[in-house]
Amino acid sequence: MAEHHLVLDSIETPDGDRCVDIFRRDDGTFGFEAYRRDIEDPSGWFPVGRHRFSIFDSKAGARAAAKIQVSWLSEIFLSPPLNETPVR
Repeated sequence: MAEHHLVLDSIETPDGDRCVDIFRRDDGTFGFEAYRRDIEDPSGWFPVGRHRFSIFDSKAGARAAAKIQVSWLSEIFLSPPLNETPVR
């Protein structure tokens, strides 16, 4: 039987060519996967790691591991939100 994942968060780069999905499996465990897409290729998103096979007990654990293992993801979380002005 195929395993199903419920995507809880999908974090995309501003230019739309990469994303990370944080998901919950049917068995209650959590995981994540990084994807890329080529805008000129209509095939869609392609996994770029084998991260989806790692198992975490919580969404927070999967998200923390994703920030460590996917280099561009930590840059997004360090940037101030678009609607806020940085403090000087």
